[in-house]
Amino acid sequence: MITSDVETGRRRLAALIEGASVVLPFTGAGISTECGIPDFRSPGGVWTRNAPIPFDEFVASRRARDEAWRRRFAMEEEFGAAQPGRGHRALASLWRAGKAPAVVTQNIDNLHQASGVAAEDVVELHGNTTYALCLSCGARYELAWVKERFGATGHAPDCGCGGHIKTATVSFGQAMPEEAMRRAEALALRCDLFLAIGSSLVVWPAAGFPLLAKRNGARLVILNREPTEFDEAADLVVHADIGSVLAAFVSH
Repeated sequence: MITSDVETGRRRLAALIEGASVVLPFTGAGISTECGIPDFRSPGGVWTRNAPIPFDEFVASRRARDEAWRRRFAMEEEFGAAQPGRGHRALASLWRAGKAPAVVTQNIDNLHQASGVAAEDVVELHGNTTYALCLSCGARYELAWVKERFGATGHAPDCGCGGHIKTATVSFGQAMPEEAMRRAEALALRCDLFLAIGSSLVVWPAAGFPLLAKRNGARLVILNREPTEFDEAADLVVHADIGSVLAAFVSH
């Protein structure tokens, strides 16, 4: 069924959640837009203003590293001030209730953790922009440290080992995190209800998880403002505001 009516979508989603034993939420940028975080692909999104910097360019060029960090700090207000929205809080409620063992996300904003889901139960397929890592030794750096040194020199700092420091996100051309991908696959095969929320479902291999779950016998729900290529395969599709649909599932 495909609907754009919030109440109809909410009612049918509630019935599917009630009948499920293991729910797996899978989230994309659409769940965070009501929190003030812009998405990347839509008209007016981040990538229409600045083309993404590929991983190999970041590694090879100091100028690219400087520009990557300039952009990150320019967006700090958007990321730093953002608070979990109704969708995040609803999924945290499902997690606390024991319905959802984890949340798999394509997002890098840390809002699922901020909503109360334990960090170890948030499977981040594209990393996290709220801290940084050395690409050589893996040392963790807090953004305040990087910002201080960037501001003092105008250049992206390097690690004590000589390696380049980058936000802990996955850039174009960078390998996907193997452990996160394995966990997401195992969760997709375990669930009997897969909730694809706020994702355009065009970024592979992550976009394959909804179909993997569906082919393994799970029900598939897609909640997204715009149509996706997988709508016809889903048991329920709701083209409506995500927060409005999920607000009823927030437990206080």
